Amino acid sequence: MSTIQFNVGEKVVYPNHGVGVIEQISSRTIGTEVQRFYLLRIRSSSLKVMVPFHNAEAVGMRRVVKNTEAVRIVEYLADGKCESCADWKNRFKENSDKMRTGALQDVAMVLKGLLVQGAHKPLSFREKKMLERARFLLISELATARNREEEEIEDDLREALLKSNLRWPEAASIEV
Repeated sequence: MSTIQFNVGEKVVYPNHGVGVIEQISSRTIGTEVQRFYLLRIRSSSLKVMVPFHNAEAVGMRRVVKNTEAVRIVEYLADGKCESCADWKNRFKENSDKMRTGALQDVAMVLKGLLVQGAHKPLSFREKKMLERARFLLISELATARNREEEEIEDDLREALLKSNLRWPEAASIEV
């Protein structure tokens, strides 16, 4: 059984899909067992996802980060340090693993690492897609966490990355 409990109306993060809202908690009989499910609607796509209570933690469903964590993530983007594996296959695997965790700090690490890599040589098609996804996930969750418009968050992230001599990826520039 999951140790995390969510309530109807609560905003949560579903890894690689972004922020969603718990619309309903229901029970279903599967075989001889009664299982409880969260029904959440992903805000960006209106996709509806049913997540069994016992699986919520395992799939990485979590609450939206608090403002203090959001500030830490912006500070991380602003500092000049970034580690990235030079080998494409290893880097892609590491980045994929980080994206799957659903942790916003990991998503920020992927975004920053890909921006550093992209400053030296063009990103592959798959890396561009990952950069686009990381960009979207950062903006949507930080906007929710800080109760601000996505455009304002984008401006904050652009300024933070400039301090690291990195350029914020405009949506049009990473389209594949």
